[in-house]
Amino acid sequence: MDLGLALAGFWGARAAAHALILKGLRAPRVAALVSPESLGLAAQPVDIPGPNGKKLFAWFMPVPGTTPTPTPTPAILVMHGWGANASMMLPSVAPLLDAGFAVLLLDARCHGASGDEPFTSLPRFAQDIEAGLDWLAVQSRVDASRLALIGHSVGAGAALLSATRRDDIRAVVSISAFAHPYEVMRRLLAQHHIPYFGVGWYVLRHVQRVIGARFDDIAPIHSMTRVRCPVLLVHGEDDDMVPFDDAKRLLAVGQPGRVQLLAVAGRHDPTEALQTEPSQMLAFLKGQLGSCQSACNSGQIQPVGDGSHSHGEMKSAPA
Repeated sequence: MDLGLALAGFWGARAAAHALILKGLRAPRVAALVSPESLGLAAQPVDIPGPNGKKLFAWFMPVPGTTPTPTPTPAILVMHGWGANASMMLPSVAPLLDAGFAVLLLDARCHGASGDEPFTSLPRFAQDIEAGLDWLAVQSRVDASRLALIGHSVGAGAALLSATRRDDIRAVVSISAFAHPYEVMRRLLAQHHIPYFGVGWYVLRHVQRVIGARFDDIAPIHSMTRVRCPVLLVHGEDDDMVPFDDAKRLLAVGQPGRVQLLAVAGRHDPTEALQTEPSQMLAFLKGQLGSCQSACNSGQIQPVGDGSHSHGEMKSAPA
Protein backbone atom coordinates (compact mmCIF):
# COMPACT_ATOMS: atom_id res chain seq x y z
CA MET A 1 0.00 0.00 0.00
CA ASP A 2 1.21 3.48 -0.83
CA LEU A 3 2.48 5.27 2.31
CA GLY A 4 0.52 8.40 1.44
CA LEU A 5 -2.71 6.42 1.19
CA ALA A 6 -1.97 4.66 4.46
CA LEU A 7 -1.37 7.94 6.27
CA ALA A 8 -4.48 9.46 4.72
CA GLY A 9 -6.48 6.48 5.93
CA PHE A 10 -5.03 6.76 9.43
CA TRP A 11 -5.74 10.48 9.76
CA GLY A 12 -9.17 10.02 8.25
CA ALA A 13 -10.02 7.35 10.80
CA ARG A 14 -8.62 9.54 13.58
CA ALA A 15 -10.74 12.50 12.48
CA ALA A 16 -13.82 10.28 12.32
CA ALA A 17 -13.12 9.00 15.83
CA HIS A 18 -12.76 12.57 17.12
CA ALA A 19 -16.07 13.51 15.50
CA LEU A 20 -17.79 10.59 17.23
CA ILE A 21 -16.28 11.57 20.58
CA LEU A 22 -17.47 15.16 20.12
CA LYS A 23 -20.94 13.89 19.28
CA GLY A 24 -20.90 11.91 22.51
CA LEU A 25 -20.30 15.16 24.42
CA ARG A 26 -23.65 16.48 23.24
CA ALA A 27 -26.64 15.08 25.08
CA PRO A 28 -29.84 14.55 23.06
CA ARG A 29 -31.95 17.69 23.49
CA VAL A 30 -35.24 16.85 25.20
CA ALA A 31 -38.25 19.15 25.10
CA ALA A 32 -39.88 20.35 28.32
CA LEU A 33 -42.09 17.59 29.71
CA VAL A 34 -44.33 19.81 31.84
CA SER A 35 -44.82 23.52 32.33
CA PRO A 36 -44.92 25.47 35.59
CA GLU A 37 -48.54 26.41 34.86
CA SER A 38 -49.56 22.76 34.61
CA LEU A 39 -48.34 22.33 38.19
CA GLY A 40 -50.02 25.50 39.44
CA LEU A 41 -46.77 27.48 39.62
CA ALA A 42 -46.40 31.11 38.57
CA ALA A 43 -43.10 31.37 36.71
CA GLN A 44 -41.38 34.07 34.69
CA PRO A 45 -39.53 32.73 31.62
CA VAL A 46 -36.21 34.55 31.34
CA ASP A 47 -33.19 34.56 29.04
CA ILE A 48 -29.93 34.92 30.94
CA PRO A 49 -26.66 35.99 29.27
CA GLY A 50 -24.43 32.94 29.28
CA PRO A 51 -20.83 32.06 28.40
CA ASN A 52 -19.64 32.46 24.80
CA GLY A 53 -22.54 34.81 24.08
CA LYS A 54 -25.09 32.02 24.42
CA LYS A 55 -28.44 32.58 26.08
CA LEU A 56 -29.55 30.42 28.99
CA PHE A 57 -33.26 29.80 29.35
CA ALA A 58 -34.69 29.67 32.86
CA TRP A 59 -37.89 29.87 34.85
CA PHE A 60 -37.75 32.33 37.73
CA MET A 61 -40.21 31.91 40.56
CA PRO A 62 -40.00 34.58 43.26
CA VAL A 63 -41.74 34.01 46.55
CA PRO A 64 -45.29 35.36 46.16
CA GLY A 65 -45.36 38.84 47.71
CA THR A 66 -48.07 40.07 50.05
CA THR A 67 -46.90 43.70 50.08
CA PRO A 68 -46.17 46.22 47.29
CA THR A 69 -42.45 46.02 48.08
CA PRO A 70 -41.72 42.46 49.23
CA THR A 71 -38.68 41.82 51.40
CA PRO A 72 -35.87 40.16 49.41
CA THR A 73 -35.76 36.42 50.06
CA PRO A 74 -33.14 33.68 49.85
CA ALA A 75 -32.96 32.05 46.42
CA ILE A 76 -32.05 28.60 45.16
CA LEU A 77 -30.72 27.81 41.70
CA VAL A 78 -31.70 24.33 40.53
CA MET A 79 -29.63 22.57 37.84
CA HIS A 80 -30.73 19.39 36.06
CA GLY A 81 -28.53 16.50 34.97
CA TRP A 82 -27.12 15.29 31.65
CA GLY A 83 -29.70 14.99 28.88
CA ALA A 84 -32.44 16.51 31.04
CA ASN A 85 -33.86 20.02 31.36
CA ALA A 86 -35.41 22.39 33.87
CA SER A 87 -38.89 20.91 33.49
CA MET A 88 -37.72 17.64 35.03
CA MET A 89 -36.92 19.48 38.26
CA LEU A 90 -40.27 21.29 38.45
CA PRO A 91 -41.94 18.78 40.80
CA SER A 92 -39.48 19.80 43.52
CA VAL A 93 -40.27 23.51 43.38
CA ALA A 94 -43.51 23.90 45.37
CA PRO A 95 -42.00 22.91 48.76
CA LEU A 96 -39.13 25.36 48.19
CA LEU A 97 -41.50 28.25 47.45
CA ASP A 98 -43.69 27.32 50.42
CA ALA A 99 -40.57 27.44 52.61
CA GLY A 100 -39.86 31.02 51.51
CA PHE A 101 -37.18 30.44 48.86
CA ALA A 102 -37.22 32.02 45.41
CA VAL A 103 -36.27 29.49 42.73
CA LEU A 104 -34.40 29.71 39.43
CA LEU A 105 -34.71 26.59 37.26
CA LEU A 106 -31.99 26.74 34.63
CA ASP A 107 -31.42 24.92 31.33
CA ALA A 108 -27.73 24.21 30.72
CA ARG A 109 -26.30 24.89 27.28
CA CYS A 110 -27.24 22.17 24.75
CA HIS A 111 -30.25 21.34 26.93
CA GLY A 112 -33.87 22.42 26.99
CA ALA A 113 -34.35 25.87 25.44
CA SER A 114 -30.83 27.19 26.09
CA GLY A 115 -28.27 28.05 23.42
CA ASP A 116 -26.31 25.46 21.50
CA GLU A 117 -22.59 24.61 21.56
CA PRO A 118 -20.42 22.00 19.83
CA PHE A 119 -20.30 20.15 23.17
CA THR A 120 -21.05 20.49 26.84
CA SER A 121 -19.37 19.16 29.96
CA LEU A 122 -19.32 19.34 33.74
CA PRO A 123 -17.16 22.51 33.65
CA ARG A 124 -19.62 24.11 31.23
CA PHE A 125 -22.53 23.18 33.49
CA ALA A 126 -20.64 24.99 36.26
CA GLN A 127 -20.14 28.05 34.05
CA ASP A 128 -23.88 28.11 33.36
CA ILE A 129 -24.66 27.82 37.06
CA GLU A 130 -22.41 30.78 37.78
CA ALA A 131 -24.07 32.87 35.06
CA GLY A 132 -27.39 32.07 36.72
CA LEU A 133 -26.05 33.09 40.13
CA ASP A 134 -24.84 36.40 38.71
CA TRP A 135 -28.33 37.03 37.31
CA LEU A 136 -30.03 36.10 40.58
CA ALA A 137 -27.77 38.38 42.60
CA VAL A 138 -29.13 41.53 40.93
CA GLN A 139 -32.83 40.70 41.21
CA SER A 140 -34.65 43.08 43.53
CA ARG A 141 -36.68 40.29 45.15
CA VAL A 142 -33.61 38.19 45.94
CA ASP A 143 -31.26 38.52 48.90
CA ALA A 144 -27.91 38.11 47.15
CA SER A 145 -26.24 37.19 50.44
CA ARG A 146 -28.37 34.03 50.72
CA LEU A 147 -27.99 31.90 47.61
CA ALA A 148 -27.90 28.10 47.41
CA LEU A 149 -27.63 25.42 44.74
CA ILE A 150 -29.49 22.18 44.10
CA GLY A 151 -27.98 19.99 41.39
CA HIS A 152 -28.67 16.53 40.02
CA SER A 153 -26.03 14.11 38.70
CA VAL A 154 -23.72 16.13 36.40
CA GLY A 155 -25.55 19.21 37.68
CA ALA A 156 -24.60 18.17 41.21
CA GLY A 157 -20.96 17.76 40.27
CA ALA A 158 -21.07 21.18 38.63
CA ALA A 159 -22.68 22.73 41.71
CA LEU A 160 -19.88 21.35 43.87
CA LEU A 161 -17.27 22.66 41.44
CA SER A 162 -18.85 26.14 41.50
CA ALA A 163 -18.85 26.03 45.30
CA THR A 164 -15.06 25.60 45.27
CA ARG A 165 -14.51 28.98 43.63
CA ARG A 166 -17.31 31.28 44.82
CA ASP A 167 -18.02 32.77 48.22
CA ASP A 168 -21.64 33.73 47.54
CA ILE A 169 -22.95 30.15 47.62
CA ARG A 170 -24.26 29.46 51.12
CA ALA A 171 -25.23 25.81 50.67
CA VAL A 172 -25.29 22.98 48.12
CA VAL A 173 -27.75 20.10 47.89
CA SER A 174 -26.04 17.49 45.72
CA ILE A 175 -28.39 14.82 44.36
CA SER A 176 -26.99 11.59 42.90
CA ALA A 177 -23.50 12.99 42.33
CA PHE A 178 -20.81 10.64 41.04
CA ALA A 179 -17.40 10.55 42.69
CA HIS A 180 -15.16 10.79 39.62
CA PRO A 181 -15.88 11.31 35.89
CA TYR A 182 -13.08 8.90 35.00
CA GLU A 183 -15.04 6.08 36.65
CA VAL A 184 -18.25 7.12 34.92
CA MET A 185 -16.49 7.04 31.55
CA ARG A 186 -14.90 3.66 32.28
CA ARG A 187 -18.35 2.24 33.06
CA LEU A 188 -19.71 3.75 29.85
CA LEU A 189 -16.91 2.23 27.78
CA ALA A 190 -17.56 -1.16 29.35
CA GLN A 191 -21.28 -0.93 28.58
CA HIS A 192 -20.41 -0.40 24.92
CA HIS A 193 -17.81 -3.20 24.98
CA ILE A 194 -14.99 -0.79 24.18
CA PRO A 195 -11.66 -2.06 25.56
CA TYR A 196 -9.90 0.40 27.82
CA PHE A 197 -6.35 -0.41 26.78
CA GLY A 198 -5.70 1.20 23.44
CA VAL A 199 -9.05 2.58 22.33
CA GLY A 200 -10.67 3.48 25.66
CA TRP A 201 -7.56 5.11 27.05
CA TYR A 202 -7.27 7.30 23.96
CA VAL A 203 -10.97 8.26 24.14
CA LEU A 204 -10.67 9.40 27.75
CA ARG A 205 -7.51 11.34 27.01
CA HIS A 206 -9.13 13.08 24.05
CA VAL A 207 -12.29 13.94 26.02
CA GLN A 208 -10.17 15.76 28.60
CA ARG A 209 -8.42 17.65 25.81
CA VAL A 210 -11.76 18.69 24.26
CA ILE A 211 -13.38 19.90 27.48
CA GLY A 212 -10.22 21.72 28.53
CA ALA A 213 -9.99 20.11 31.95
CA ARG A 214 -8.40 17.09 33.58
CA PHE A 215 -10.89 14.72 35.16
CA ASP A 216 -8.97 14.93 38.43
CA ASP A 217 -9.40 18.71 38.53
CA ILE A 218 -13.20 18.60 38.18
CA ALA A 219 -13.99 15.36 40.03
CA PRO A 220 -16.62 15.82 42.78
CA ILE A 221 -14.51 13.72 45.14
CA HIS A 222 -11.83 16.42 44.89
CA SER A 223 -14.30 19.32 44.87
CA MET A 224 -15.66 18.06 48.19
CA THR A 225 -12.34 18.84 49.85
CA ARG A 226 -12.45 22.45 48.64
CA VAL A 227 -16.10 23.55 48.81
CA ARG A 228 -16.61 26.80 50.70
CA CYS A 229 -20.06 26.03 52.11
CA PRO A 230 -22.05 23.26 53.81
CA VAL A 231 -23.19 20.37 51.60
CA LEU A 232 -26.10 17.94 51.83
CA LEU A 233 -25.51 14.81 49.75
CA VAL A 234 -28.77 13.12 48.73
CA HIS A 235 -28.54 9.70 47.10
CA GLY A 236 -30.94 6.88 46.26
CA GLU A 237 -29.97 3.61 47.87
CA ASP A 238 -31.02 1.74 44.72
CA ASP A 239 -29.36 4.10 42.23
CA ASP A 240 -28.49 1.94 39.23
CA MET A 241 -26.49 4.62 37.40
CA VAL A 242 -24.27 6.06 40.13
CA PRO A 243 -23.54 3.57 42.92
CA PHE A 244 -24.62 4.59 46.42
CA ASP A 245 -21.03 3.94 47.45
CA ASP A 246 -20.05 7.09 45.52
CA ALA A 247 -22.06 9.16 48.00
CA LYS A 248 -20.32 7.48 50.92
CA ARG A 249 -16.95 8.28 49.37
CA LEU A 250 -17.93 11.93 48.91
CA LEU A 251 -19.02 12.06 52.54
CA ALA A 252 -15.75 10.52 53.70
CA VAL A 253 -13.62 13.25 52.12
CA GLY A 254 -15.90 16.15 53.07
CA GLN A 255 -14.98 18.72 55.66
CA PRO A 256 -16.11 17.53 59.12
CA GLY A 257 -19.12 19.44 60.40
CA ARG A 258 -19.97 20.77 56.92
CA VAL A 259 -21.33 17.76 55.04
CA GLN A 260 -24.16 15.28 55.54
CA LEU A 261 -25.47 12.30 53.61
CA LEU A 262 -29.21 11.74 53.29
CA ALA A 263 -29.95 8.23 52.04
CA VAL A 264 -33.35 8.00 50.34
CA ALA A 265 -35.37 5.14 48.93
CA GLY A 266 -35.19 5.28 45.15
CA ARG A 267 -32.89 5.23 42.16
CA HIS A 268 -31.24 7.99 40.10
CA ASP A 269 -34.39 10.02 39.39
CA PRO A 270 -34.15 13.47 41.03
CA THR A 271 -37.87 13.64 41.76
CA GLU A 272 -37.63 10.44 43.79
CA ALA A 273 -34.83 11.91 45.86
CA LEU A 274 -36.52 15.27 46.35
CA GLN A 275 -40.04 14.04 47.05
CA THR A 276 -39.30 11.05 49.25
CA GLU A 277 -38.41 13.15 52.28
CA PRO A 278 -38.37 16.88 51.42
CA SER A 279 -38.61 17.95 55.05
CA GLN A 280 -35.00 17.00 55.77
CA MET A 281 -33.71 18.85 52.72
CA LEU A 282 -35.79 21.88 53.66
CA ALA A 283 -34.47 21.76 57.22
CA PHE A 284 -30.93 21.84 55.86
CA LEU A 285 -31.66 24.78 53.55
CA LYS A 286 -33.48 26.72 56.25
CA GLY A 287 -30.55 26.16 58.57
CA GLN A 288 -28.14 27.70 56.06
CA LEU A 289 -30.35 30.39 54.50
CA GLY A 290 -32.80 31.19 57.29
CA SER A 291 -33.34 34.62 58.83
CA CYS A 292 -31.11 33.85 61.84
CA GLN A 293 -27.93 35.59 60.69
CA SER A 294 -25.84 34.16 63.50
CA ALA A 295 -26.68 30.65 62.35
CA CYS A 296 -26.05 31.44 58.70
CA ASN A 297 -22.78 33.19 59.37
CA SER A 298 -21.35 30.54 61.68
CA GLY A 299 -19.73 28.66 58.81
CA GLN A 300 -20.84 25.36 60.32
CA ILE A 301 -23.57 23.16 58.94
CA GLN A 302 -26.86 23.51 60.78
CA PRO A 303 -27.83 19.94 61.70
CA VAL A 304 -30.83 18.26 60.13
CA GLY A 305 -32.89 16.65 62.85
CA ASP A 306 -31.08 16.32 66.16
CA GLY A 307 -27.66 17.05 64.68
CA SER A 308 -26.28 13.62 65.48
CA HIS A 309 -25.29 12.98 61.85
CA SER A 310 -23.32 16.11 61.00
CA HIS A 311 -20.60 13.97 59.41
CA GLY A 312 -22.38 10.69 59.05
CA GLU A 313 -25.19 8.95 57.26
CA MET A 314 -28.83 9.51 58.11
CA LYS A 315 -31.65 7.41 56.80
CA SER A 316 -34.84 8.87 55.38
CA ALA A 317 -38.20 7.22 55.81
CA PRO A 318 -39.08 4.76 53.03
CA ALA A 319 -41.49 6.04 50.38
